[in-house]
Amino acid sequence: MHTEHDWTTTPLTADLLRGALDLEHTERGVLPHRLPPHARRQIPDGQLAMAESQPSGVRLAFRTPATAVELDVVATKRVYVGAPPRPDGVYELLVDGRLAGRAGVPDGDVLTIDMAAGTAETRSGPVQTLRFTGLSGDDKDVEIWLPHDETTHLVSLRTDAPVRPAPPRGRKVWLHHGSSVSHGSHAATPTGTWPAVAAALGEVELVNLGFGGGALLDPFAARTIRDTPADLISLKIGINIVNADLMRLRAFGPAVHGFLDTIREGHPATPLLVASAIYCPIHEDTPGPSAPDTAAMNEGRLRFTGTGDPAETAAGKLTLTVIRDELTRIVRERAAADPNLHYLDGLDLYGKADYAERPLPDELHPDPATHRHIGERFARLAFGAGGPFAPEHR
Repeated sequence: MHTEHDWTTTPLTADLLRGALDLEHTERGVLPHRLPPHARRQIPDGQLAMAESQPSGVRLAFRTPATAVELDVVATKRVYVGAPPRPDGVYELLVDGRLAGRAGVPDGDVLTIDMAAGTAETRSGPVQTLRFTGLSGDDKDVEIWLPHDETTHLVSLRTDAPVRPAPPRGRKVWLHHGSSVSHGSHAATPTGTWPAVAAALGEVELVNLGFGGGALLDPFAARTIRDTPADLISLKIGINIVNADLMRLRAFGPAVHGFLDTIREGHPATPLLVASAIYCPIHEDTPGPSAPDTAAMNEGRLRFTGTGDPAETAAGKLTLTVIRDELTRIVRERAAADPNLHYLDGLDLYGKADYAERPLPDELHPDPATHRHIGERFARLAFGAGGPFAPEHR
């Protein structure tokens, strides 16, 4: 820690956090969660438990005249057996809404995952310190966006002037639920995930409930959305249901209806946008499950492939094409009695022509430039003039 500053330590409490639905106190600090305790108790698998603890869209927000900020953290570094090393998570400092610094920590807990064997092992690591200096001495709004894909225990916040919770900005709250693409897989920075890009352009406060591998129409996720204050809600449905080979067409329609019914119990008239999956050639007409491409793994690359048989769609197996058709039908029929329910075709965010120009590096997830492209399109289609989230509809 720098000794030239006269430091003030501020307790890390919920009123300093945005985008988190719970703050768990642990022996290693406080851990932001994107699902509340009652939902976490019903999580059936380690993948979703890991994903919801990764703070996509979560940021510290406070007002201060401090010129220096230090944040002690314990980050969880993921290592996938047979895959290239992952980059360190990025912490972004915003001052009055503008990027003022980026930092990362090179060490922390290490989670080693063997996808082929289905095993995971954790090794504890040290507390690390992030430092942001050279800020103006003016009173200002400061945000520290946490890494979107790196579980982070917050240990201590120090500044060289007192801090207080950031005052409300009068913005609407947009709650979005989706898969790893919404979570931010392959985005380079936390403000570079497509929902963060769209939220900045739409001038709304983001609550990101995008979970890698976890957009599966779980009832506890619907109840969480139902019970969370929000002015605008969107759901991106499709890719995880296909690549997990989770259900058949007979179960899918009623599950979507039940998910929407639950949300409407708490948000009866809130603008609600249902979006289908972006273009993904391995599952457009091929059912799941998806699996790592072993040939690519042998070359040190992570790539996915669809393993289902297209002929099995006749027996009810799901593809993205089948799901888009079903979502279109469901939303159209429900919207007759629910004028605040809307549909967005994911191909309008990223379609076949986009794939030809900027392919998905691992056949599932967009690269950083494509995240921005998707976020800009969503902002135009949803928040722009005539969109379901346009100011005249809020």
